[in-house]
Amino acid sequence: MVMSIVHRITGIALYAGTLLMAWWLIATASGPNAYANIQGFTASWIGRVIVFGYTWALLHHMLSGIRHLIWDLGYGFGANEREWLTRAALFGGIVLTIVLWIVAYAMGGGR
Repeated sequence: MVMSIVHRITGIALYAGTLLMAWWLIATASGPNAYANIQGFTASWIGRVIVFGYTWALLHHMLSGIRHLIWDLGYGFGANEREWLTRAALFGGIVLTIVLWIVAYAMGGGR
């Protein structure tokens, strides 16, 4: 039940994050001053927290969707399988988010 609620919350967060993504795309197309504004925001601590949260919401929502796809195919309904899939979606989203951010910083994206 909790994971169902978290899945819905991450879906809502993705709508908000998509607005941020649209702002970034519009700023990119609008010129250097608009782009500097969005870069300034996303480089701030609150901007990074928001983008980190958006990354986690995206990856968690994706893994939960894969979990639901597995169930739609008729697999994973045993008690142990259900628990494993649920934990895999939760912890997998966290781990993938951290790995993605480490790789992005290692490639120079965190400057």
